[in-house]
Amino acid sequence: MQIPFDQLSDDALQGLLEEFVTREGMDYGYTLLSLEEKVAQVREQLTRGDVVIYFDPVLQSCNLMRRDEARRRER
Repeated sequence: MQIPFDQLSDDALQGLLEEFVTREGMDYGYTLLSLEEKVAQVREQLTRGDVVIYFDPVLQSCNLMRRDEARRRER
């Protein structure tokens, strides 16, 4: 199920974004970006609606994913 990002506290959202962008294997191209820059990019994607927060009730965990992927999972 999708969780609206604006329903999370600022601290919870920041923690989720930081955890997401620091995972191994994240590809940001050839440019080295700071943690703050990576978080800002993902936050902008959330604001635009390109990315959503998805809660998996089976795994009891949250993840960020593209909106179209979340919609496929909810069918």
